Parts: sequence; structure tokens; C-alpha cells
Amino acid sequence: MVTVEAEPLSRLRQRTSEKWRAYPEDVLPLFVAEMDYPLAPAVAEALHAAVDRNDTGYIGPDDRTQRAFARFARDRWGWEVEPARTRTTTDVGVVIVESLRMLIEPGDRVVITPPVYPPFFDFIPEAGGVVEEVPLMEGGADGRGWALDVDGLERAFAGGAKAFLLCNPHNPLGLVHPREELEAVAALAARHGVWVVSDEVHAPLTHSDATFTPFLSVSDEARRVGIAAHAASKAWNLAGLKCALFVTASREQSQRIHALPIEVEVRTSQFGRIATEAAYRSARSWLDGALEAIESNRALLSLLLTDRLPRVRYREPLAGYLAWLDFRELGWGDDPAARILNEARVAVNPGTDFGRQGAGFVRLNFACSPEVLTEAVDRIAELTRH
Repeated sequence: MVTVEAEPLSRLRQRTSEKWRAYPEDVLPLFVAEMDYPLAPAVAEALHAAVDRNDTGYIGPDDRTQRAFARFARDRWGWEVEPARTRTTTDVGVVIVESLRMLIEPGDRVVITPPVYPPFFDFIPEAGGVVEEVPLMEGGADGRGWALDVDGLERAFAGGAKAFLLCNPHNPLGLVHPREELEAVAALAARHGVWVVSDEVHAPLTHSDATFTPFLSVSDEARRVGIAAHAASKAWNLAGLKCALFVTASREQSQRIHALPIEVEVRTSQFGRIATEAAYRSARSWLDGALEAIESNRALLSLLLTDRLPRVRYREPLAGYLAWLDFRELGWGDDPAARILNEARVAVNPGTDFGRQGAGFVRLNFACSPEVLTEAVDRIAELTRH
């Protein structure tokens, strides 16, 4: 494992990505899911080598990225993936939209479980579907968080929903769904003729005190009804390089993704494929170091909130670097993020972006330096003293 540390603010502010261009320099940006860590050396070396050989053309018939992912999935999660049953495309959003588009008819209902990643509300109508909400339940079986409402899902499936867009692990809660819940979802989906598209982009960021379970690994029913979306974008900070994977585990689903127009695949970025292969194959020790830094900040945030914002409730996530913070006891209204930005100069995501269940919440990105995280909490805490 290598040591991974956030870059200093002076260097971070030279970046031109959304995180560092959306707000003035007096704002601490802890919103969009981008980490403040430098690129993994293996990824940077692969990209520099591509530039050195002028390798900037169209993607070719090359499955090295898929094979690298399959080895990573086997080694990390004990999941055997057949590279021939995968396909690359631009990003996870495209995997989701194109999967739904080929699985549902216009007007079909697609279930989501808010509070959930905001684009889910847009992906479904883009694919021709209609959003149906089955909110998560607070107080999971392990006492550490939220849980899927399996009974609610069964009612939605029995009531005619045609697909379920699963977030696994769940954004913004960092919830790692237990295998038994995923098995139950797969059984219900098979029984009621429901397709499952599982967004698993945060899977490599599962913490050391949790175990990620790929949806397609839980049962034959899951393999029959499911398509998974994977990418190195979140775990290795590669969102701008544009590469993701459709992953299937049955002959029928594999045939479906390979029947998609060739343009769905060739819009994958050449640099995205190169970086993704390097990440899965050669940057695992960097990922372990990043996770160590993330888990350290996860604990630091608990201490900071207990000491300086004791009325803000927070359950430590089990995956990812996003904190779901409950400000309702402070009485700052449905959108505390607005006050936090305007008065504390800290940018966080409004909870209402994740569904009406997020009123009074914010999402905070803690993949930053301990110093920036501490300053952000201090700034917010100062508002309670006025």
C-alpha cells in the first residue's frame, strides 16, 4: 500500500474541473464527487506513455480493459466475470440509460430508492420510463444506517413496475447492501418479471469494515435479470476520461448489450480505456492508500461533528467518501446547503437534490485533506454561534 495524501489547495485550484471552477476561491468545494488526491502513478504513467506514442486515435478492437476489470473483480470481490460478456461505453450514466432503453417500453415504471444519486431522476425519463419511488428505510439491520424496503419493492414490482435502478453501494449514504437483501431483490424481480440495473461505480471504494457484494454474483436469478454498471471513475478520479463498462453474467443479457449500436461503444474515450486498464491492473496499492486516507477522514469527521456540531447527525458510510449529514435539528430549513454556502463559504450538495427525503440534509465530500475538512466544519460550526 502506498501513502496517498490530498494535494495542497494552491495546487488544487490550478485544476479546471467542475469542483475547482464552479465557485470563487474563498469557497471550500466539498460537493461534487471528485477526490483531492493526485492521480495514481500507474495511471499517470499510462497516460503519459500514450501521449509519447501519439496514441490519441479512435478506440480499437481491444479487450484489455475488460480483462483487467475481470481480474480486479475476481481478486477484490471473488466474482468471476467473463470479459466477453462486458462492453465499454462513455460513462455509467450511458450504461444505465442504454440498459433501461433496451429493457423497458416507453411509459414503463422504473423503481428508485431515494434519497439517491440525483441523475437517477433524469436517467429514467431519458430512457423513456417513469420514475417510481420506494424510499429507503432508516435503521438497517446492522443498526448503522438505512436499508432497502424489500416489502415496498415487492409491492412496486407486483404493481407493474418493469425495472429497478439499484445503487450498490448506495450514494449518498455509503450503504453497502447485504447479500441477503440483494438475493431477496433478485428473487422478487425474477418472480415479477422486473429487470435490475445495478450502478456499482462506488464498489472499489468499499471500506475495510464492510464487504461489497456484486448484484450479479448473488444468484442465477440475479444473473438472468441484471446488468451492472462499473467504472474506475470514482475510485481513481477518472471521471473526465470517459470510460465505463456494461457487465452481464448470462448469455441473454450479454446478447442484449452486444446488440447495441456500435456507436455506444466507440464513444468510449481512448484515454479512458487506457487509464481504466492501468487502474484496475496496476493501481490497486494506490487505491488501498486512498481508502486508508478516506477512512481516516471518516473518523475525523465523526470527532469534529461530535465536538463542534453535536446536533448534526451523521452515520459513518461503509463505502465512498460522501457524508450524509442531517441538519434538521438546527432548524435551518429544507436547504441548509444554501446557508452553508452563503455564510460559511463551504459548498456542499443540497439534500433535496437526492429526493424529497433529503430535506434538511446535505451531502459533504470528505476526500480532502484533514486540514480542509477541519476548516469546513469550523466554518459551519461558527454559524451556530450567531
